[in-house]
Amino acid sequence: MMKHAKLVWAFTAVVTVVYIAALLCIRAGSTTNIQHQHYQHWREHYVMYRNEHQAYVNTSNDRTAPVALSEGQGYGLYLTALAGAKGWAERQDYDDLLNYYLAHREATGDAHDKPTYLMQWRQHEADGAWVSQHNSATDGDLFIAFSLEKASKVWPKRSEYYTNLERKLTADILTYEYNDTTHTLTVGDWADEHSDYYNLMRTSDVIPTFFDAFYASFHDGRWLTVKNSMLDRMVDLSDSHTTGLIPDFAWVTASAAQPVKGNTVATKDDAAYSSNACRIPLMLASSDDTRANVVVRKLLDFFEGQGTITAGYSLDGTRLNDYESNSFTAPLVYAADINRQYGYTSLLMHRQELLTESLQTDNYYDATLTTMAVMGDNH
Repeated sequence: MMKHAKLVWAFTAVVTVVYIAALLCIRAGSTTNIQHQHYQHWREHYVMYRNEHQAYVNTSNDRTAPVALSEGQGYGLYLTALAGAKGWAERQDYDDLLNYYLAHREATGDAHDKPTYLMQWRQHEADGAWVSQHNSATDGDLFIAFSLEKASKVWPKRSEYYTNLERKLTADILTYEYNDTTHTLTVGDWADEHSDYYNLMRTSDVIPTFFDAFYASFHDGRWLTVKNSMLDRMVDLSDSHTTGLIPDFAWVTASAAQPVKGNTVATKDDAAYSSNACRIPLMLASSDDTRANVVVRKLLDFFEGQGTITAGYSLDGTRLNDYESNSFTAPLVYAADINRQYGYTSLLMHRQELLTESLQTDNYYDATLTTMAVMGDNH
């Protein structure tokens, strides 16, 4: 009798293990299918071609009046490298986007005659011509560089070429987009020491996993300096409000940070948790640095109590708008998923919506941040 009971318990245990394993496999398979669908839909609606070998990400939400931004190009290259690792994108898909970046590199100097490996920040149609505007944007350059880091591992036969480009681009970021007094990245090559914006920091440019990767690849200690300085400034900003909310832009010194005023750089919401700062959970959540974790969890604690997440908040927690936006929700869901051991039940309820709803086809920013959150490296 005792032997029979032991056999029953053993059989039950085996069945339970198999059942749980099957559920995990189904969940993993389902998530993989959703990731694939999101990437394919994103590529179908937002990637356009200038010619046979140059592709760009259209950020205008209007295919008849396209606009390319270095930010969008960086995101496109990053997503394509992630897709390539899963077998959903070919090397040529990546190279077509890379060729467009290389054809629109920034040049410095008064006559714009000194080529760099930074990307010019914007291209659009004007009087029947495709016009490229000078100046760089650091967020785009960072994502282009990190995509090359990923691509060198996804397509090893092309690794030397990608790594060489990454080396040149990261070197130029530190040459033209780095403040050696505050030890932080500037917002672009135009915000140099002769500019009123030299001490300006875009808070969503703080991406410690990128900085770690660049240091590991090229052993330039300035990347660790950048990481430490920018994370310290993020902690300063987070600590200055009980909400933990961080502004789109901040003025920084070597030892402190404070929010800018509205309309300092881009919009009236420059001083708010708005269209730039909403990316912060995406940029910090996968870091193993304690400072990044503290900043992210404080944001998650605030939004966990919000219920509905709307587009933009003043730093005291006041809603700026009454409509929802995936560019705000998706990064928080991504971060909550990484930090699910701390709870965040309310935020995680949004995850299923994010995974199952159709990708927006007329909102580049929402669709792209959603796709990045769904395909993020933690999945």
